[in-house]
Amino acid sequence: MKHNISRLLIAVFCVVFLISSVKTSNNDDLIAKIKNGLNSGTIAYKLTTPEEIISLLGEPLKKKEDKDGGMQMLGFEYPDIQMTFWKMRNDPAPFTLRRIFCHEKQLDMGEGKKLVLRTNDDLKKIDQFGGLANISLVRLDLRNQIKFLNSMTFDTLTEWPSEGKLPQGFRPAKFIVNAKDPGLGVRALHEKGIDGTGVGIAIIDQPLLLGHAEYTASLTRYDETGLKDLSPQMHGSPVTSIAVGKNLGVAPGASLTYFAVPMWERDNRPYITALKKILEWNKSLPEQEKIRAVSISNGMFPHYPHYDEWKVMLTQMESHGILIVTCDPAMLEYGILSLNPGENPDNYASYKPGIYVSEGDMVRVPGANKTVASHRGHDVYTFDRMGGMSWGAPYIAGLAALAYQVNPDIQPKEIIKLLIETVVKADAGPIVNPGGFIEKAHVK
Repeated sequence: MKHNISRLLIAVFCVVFLISSVKTSNNDDLIAKIKNGLNSGTIAYKLTTPEEIISLLGEPLKKKEDKDGGMQMLGFEYPDIQMTFWKMRNDPAPFTLRRIFCHEKQLDMGEGKKLVLRTNDDLKKIDQFGGLANISLVRLDLRNQIKFLNSMTFDTLTEWPSEGKLPQGFRPAKFIVNAKDPGLGVRALHEKGIDGTGVGIAIIDQPLLLGHAEYTASLTRYDETGLKDLSPQMHGSPVTSIAVGKNLGVAPGASLTYFAVPMWERDNRPYITALKKILEWNKSLPEQEKIRAVSISNGMFPHYPHYDEWKVMLTQMESHGILIVTCDPAMLEYGILSLNPGENPDNYASYKPGIYVSEGDMVRVPGANKTVASHRGHDVYTFDRMGGMSWGAPYIAGLAALAYQVNPDIQPKEIIKLLIETVVKADAGPIVNPGGFIEKAHVK
């Protein structure tokens, strides 16, 4: 009897060992396929879809979908393997691979390096948010891709194929240079010395890339309380360059105070804290650095905690002659214009309504098909196709700085009133008129 039990235990042990061996072998086989795919390029960061992974590895044990802001995420689990795919919500681009963990260790997929598209089929996997920034297209023939290219943001890091493989008339380098001009006669004001000199602008936004050639000379103070170790985010460089950039800015002569805040926390408290600091600092700042205009590229204040306190702060700032420019329609209903690429930015006929317009717009400002500073490097520029509402706030704050320069006693409500009264009514709607606005604001 004991002999039979021993034989049974040995048999069970052997079966368990064989199953474990088969499982380990299968896991090793999956991991080997992944590593071979990464080495050969058949598995690639931001270019491999869930369907392609399934065709290579089979169905995962588990699938999990999640959301984070405007991002949708899809998770795959295989034995000892986890994968994450992302896509922008409401974007036609599919889920693409962003993370792989094997035995809880993240594999290097080349994130942070230039993304090299392999064939024209990869174009379908590029979302509009990141567009073609820091992407190599040198292997592709883009002659028949004009519709796609006209919808995609790109930057000075984008690598293009030879001219013979681009659509006729598509000149990305020319578009970038041309769209550096803030447009609508702003540079003519600069030539007259009206460039914001002697006025302080504050920007409250995400952590900023310090040292960019566009705005480093304007930056007089940088407050990053609580966010010191966080890397620069994509939002700060564009808004800063639109306000005070030496080549791109509406008010390149203005001094800049920048507050880095956790915009993603969806709370009014960081903005309130920054405004309180501005009031305190203005008591001791030299006259030419006193902050008169504040740009906040956010409009969700009524939906965030501490809204009543936020409204009190707005009233206080206005009583001190400081204009707060935000994306909240309660401040000013504005829309975003789209420049026809390559056309004269000073010509009102060169613009059309952008994506972000509404029937109630009181004024529209340039923002789409516009060149802005990039967070990717100190001399990197982005040709931004979308031109969100975020780009309008620093443009208007820059115009306010010009108004304060020519009339230090002008009040915030008067600035908004004059912006509306001086618009040019064109085919693209009520377009801001910088020259007419400054003429009206000027001390007579």
